[in-house]
Amino acid sequence: MAARLWTAAPALLLLSLLGPPAQAAPPAPGWTLAPAPGGGRPYIYAEGAPGAVLEDRLTVTNPGAAPLTVRLGTTPTGGTGAWTAFAATSLTVPPRTRADIPFTVTVPPGTPPGTRTAAVTAAATGPAGRTAAVRLRLRITGPAVAALSVEDVTTDGATVRYTLVNRGNTVLRPRVELAADGLLGTAHRRTARTTPELRPGHRVTRTDTWGERPFLDAVSIRVTATAGPGTRADATTSTAFGPRPWIAAALTGPAVLLLVLLRRRRTSRTDQRATRPAL
Repeated sequence: MAARLWTAAPALLLLSLLGPPAQAAPPAPGWTLAPAPGGGRPYIYAEGAPGAVLEDRLTVTNPGAAPLTVRLGTTPTGGTGAWTAFAATSLTVPPRTRADIPFTVTVPPGTPPGTRTAAVTAAATGPAGRTAAVRLRLRITGPAVAALSVEDVTTDGATVRYTLVNRGNTVLRPRVELAADGLLGTAHRRTARTTPELRPGHRVTRTDTWGERPFLDAVSIRVTATAGPGTRADATTSTAFGPRPWIAAALTGPAVLLLVLLRRRRTSRTDQRATRPAL
């Protein structure tokens, strides 16, 4: 037994001296797309006013042993992709070479200020066929104008329908309050509610449910929309509420009967006066 243990020990010692089995060398890194060298930018940032032409560069690096052909393009978000133009839409990069590709972003005149995003892309063909992307963040400068209007307010007695219009150049999130005042006092108040985002130049039509309708009243309904300090608009409509048909009939019947009785009583008194002998 002791001899067997002694013969196994040298084998274990040999394995520890040799170390773990050798692993295959990692493959060479693939091609990359990045902002042009300078500052280690994680994405491309550009800033300008409407009508400006902004310039920058992309870098395609090919560390492989074969030429790399890529096609350049954009992935639009918010329309920015259509504003981008490349010096060349297709490019072949030699082995172990880096290529810089100039491109421009033309901001259309009249574009509202704010931040837009997109992505510039490079799609490779052949064995290295894949698509890489670099984020593009564009800030459009200029005075921000917030303007809002409330239009086409109508009611059918049960609901109120109205349209919100963003007439400025900034994105708004209007808060809408519904109020109704009648001849007999306040008919309805609803706490202001925030509506979905409303982009410049867009309009949205909404329908809100009326609360407990008045039994009998003439009501003026006001829709008020606000979107921050100084941005406020309102519009009104009116309607009249009456008793339901069966209630109206129930109330009208006794009234008519009372009127008939009063008229008969008056007629009877007149007849008695006419037949009374003269003194």
